[in-house]
Amino acid sequence: MQVPSLSQKLQAYILRQELVQAGDRIGVAVSGGADSVALLRLLLELRKELGIVLSVVHLNHQLRGEESDDDEQFVKALALDNKLEFRGERVAVKTHAQSEHLSLEAAGRELRYSYFHRLLDQNCVDRIATAHTLDDQAETILLRLVRGTGTRGLAGIYPKLNILEASLPSRTAGGAFIVRPLLNTSRRDLESYLGEIGQAWREDSSNLDPRFSRNRVRSGMLPWLEENLNPSVRNTLAEAAEVARAEEEYWESQVQDLLPKVSIVDSDTSVTKLDLAALRQMPLALQRRLLRAAGAPLGMNLEFQHVGRILQLVNEKSARGPISVPGGSVGKSGGKNNYQLRFQPENVAASTIQPGFAYALPVPGRIVVNEIQTEFHAMLIPAGEAEGYNPQDSEELMDARLLARKLQVRNWREGDRFWPAHTKSPRKVKQLLQERRVTGPERKVWPVIVSGNEIVWMRGFPLPAHLRSKNGSSSAVKIQEVPLTGRS
Repeated sequence: MQVPSLSQKLQAYILRQELVQAGDRIGVAVSGGADSVALLRLLLELRKELGIVLSVVHLNHQLRGEESDDDEQFVKALALDNKLEFRGERVAVKTHAQSEHLSLEAAGRELRYSYFHRLLDQNCVDRIATAHTLDDQAETILLRLVRGTGTRGLAGIYPKLNILEASLPSRTAGGAFIVRPLLNTSRRDLESYLGEIGQAWREDSSNLDPRFSRNRVRSGMLPWLEENLNPSVRNTLAEAAEVARAEEEYWESQVQDLLPKVSIVDSDTSVTKLDLAALRQMPLALQRRLLRAAGAPLGMNLEFQHVGRILQLVNEKSARGPISVPGGSVGKSGGKNNYQLRFQPENVAASTIQPGFAYALPVPGRIVVNEIQTEFHAMLIPAGEAEGYNPQDSEELMDARLLARKLQVRNWREGDRFWPAHTKSPRKVKQLLQERRVTGPERKVWPVIVSGNEIVWMRGFPLPAHLRSKNGSSSAVKIQEVPLTGRS
């Protein structure tokens, strides 16, 4: 029986994982290294069979001086040779790492994915394909095991990441995906393939730098494990990740069904409350997952040790807390047979939490918010009329097609994010207000306007670029804020 070629194996994996659809515009993230160059060449072989349109995406991290610039020129030439559109950008990873107190690895990843999100959000491409390999999967699992992780961490790198709901609410129902077609392919096979077709690639000198933990795993730990314990350790680790992903998908569905059954509905939307009696009836595995799910909307990223401390609070009758966890605190409230577990966001004292306000704002329409003595107007401007607005005014217009017919005016909440124009990615509202030095009572009730799950307007900040009305060819929405004290 004839052995399938590498491109045939890749095609089978893409179809099995449903990574692309016919007609998709795929932006291939090419760094210039062997993995990404091989991904591009393989997809070029398969584009007719898959029915996809390819372009090349490159981000110059500016970490290696001329070497980084040479990588960029190499990728540009590769795109030109194959008659593909090239999209590139330069970012100062080192500066970003210093300003955000991140490692170079973390800063590079953050800027890289911010760039991918913008390309997807601006409808330049339908999917971004990255060249994560089976080796990358094995390295990731090993790193997480050594540092400490649960089954969620063992799931490793996912073949397909849907970022539509979390980050790109302006996109249509087709979805916006980052896909990893090479997760089932080894780096060794890719280099052999490039040798067979005579395709050159660039070597990244930073891949040999022992300061990076992944490089130490790649050049030291994995080779040692292969030589001394298991020659197929990379495959074994990748298979473990595949099992863990299936487990996670199942448990996630269970948690979504069960969390409402243990949650206590309260007018105070700034905190989350769980019924302790109901929680204690659940198996330990579910308790752990329900605790993480309860804290997540409040910005609490709970690891194994944090969940363990909360479980001690749950099971010890005399303990009431609160205990500190990342992003806030958790304590007990109530008494006798009516104890509740209370998840409270960071920097919000229990005695000062207010229910806040939330009002429906129809489009077109208006609503009075007495809590801040303001009336909000949502004006609907018919298609064609927006062309008469001057450039400054037109920046205040949102494309009506990208908004819900009924908006919501409310005060900002812990964990909220907003993406003002001229910024590279969504920012925490708390940070935006800190930078503007908004403090005191005014800060607690600072108004935002929400469409679906996205904040589309925030007092004092420019509208998100992806929501702005572009050319006046469709209806537009303008938000106007009128102080009650200033009305005639």
